[in-house]
Amino acid sequence: MDVPREGAARKRLIKRIVLGGIALAVIAGVSLGLSRLKPAAPHVERSVVWMDTVKRGPMVREVRGLGSLVPEQILWIPAASDGRVEKTPMLAGAVVRADTVLVVLSNPELELAALDAEYAVKGAEARYKDLQLQMESQRLTQEADLVKLQSDYRQAKLRAERDNQLAAAGLMIDLDRQISVAAAEQLDNRQQVEKRRLDMSSRSIDAQLAVLRADIDKLRALAQLKRDQVAALQVRAGVAGVLQEVSVQVGQRVGPGFILAKVVQPERLKAELKIPETQAKDLQIGQQAVIDTRNGFIPGRVSRIDPSVREGNVTVDVRLEGALPQGARPDLSVDGTIELERLDDVVYVGRPAFGQPSSTLSLFRFDPESKEASRVSVKLGRASVSTIEVVEGLRTGDQVILSDMTQYDSVNRIRIR
Repeated sequence: MDVPREGAARKRLIKRIVLGGIALAVIAGVSLGLSRLKPAAPHVERSVVWMDTVKRGPMVREVRGLGSLVPEQILWIPAASDGRVEKTPMLAGAVVRADTVLVVLSNPELELAALDAEYAVKGAEARYKDLQLQMESQRLTQEADLVKLQSDYRQAKLRAERDNQLAAAGLMIDLDRQISVAAAEQLDNRQQVEKRRLDMSSRSIDAQLAVLRADIDKLRALAQLKRDQVAALQVRAGVAGVLQEVSVQVGQRVGPGFILAKVVQPERLKAELKIPETQAKDLQIGQQAVIDTRNGFIPGRVSRIDPSVREGNVTVDVRLEGALPQGARPDLSVDGTIELERLDDVVYVGRPAFGQPSSTLSLFRFDPESKEASRVSVKLGRASVSTIEVVEGLRTGDQVILSDMTQYDSVNRIRIR
């Protein structure tokens, strides 16, 4: 027979309460311990990050830009007059001399105008010769009249002298003597006037002939201009070089000043680089540069800096000072590096992604012993193409990750494996 036990239910309840309390305490303790644990650092493969060691010593500041080789001098050949393209004997890339014909134009109106100008010159020359003959005949007539007056004067003078002698001897009345003297004086005055007329006539003839000569010279210049324009229908290179471009086609009508072709001298090239505007503030004329043509390196110096900014870039011309490598030609793509300055003793490291001069950013500093990298704040200074000065935050010998780590912005530690 079962005997009921007093207080058994109460003991079981107390036991359950105690066990529940112990379980709750254990759970709370575990939760507190877990909350105090550091979160696990994400793992990053070493092969996918770029690391560099902080160094101290000399650093060369440089800027780099892409560009191309361009001729120092480009000869743009325009059309001198209207015309229709008849032939283009030379193709782009051909080596040309100064007298090489590049384009042949035709202009019948211009050729007719040149012919009219030639005949105008011949007509003016004929009129000049005719006037010259007329004036010469007129002058000869005046000279003949003057000679006759001079002869009459000499005869009258002799008669006057004779009559003076007769009158002095009492053989002629004084009135006849006076008449002879007056006639001689009159002829003397007439010959003096005729001499002045002959002199004025000669000067008048010279003036009229000078006017005609000026007209002839004008017509000759016009005719020469027309001849030159006709000759210019055969467009020549003008200089020795390489024909880089022919910008017209057969049958095309062109006007004065229209660019027909472009000739360059390939042995006289310069590099035209595009430098980002953020890196161009320290550029100066005369700085040393090195141009990489993918087939060799050419030293040079900065010869011009464009004062304006186009599409975020500053155009910089570099005068080449070395021999051109084989294959160098206009429009060849090149990569140029310009040396800004040399710093003797600075702390520097490879330039990180998004690392700008005089800025502060966070980098992961790697600890070789723990194989972990912790985030540190680094103040940067002056920058070069591939290196940048460290002002604060790192010491010589520190290893830092320079790769783009924006995907780990939410963590302060990573583990390298």
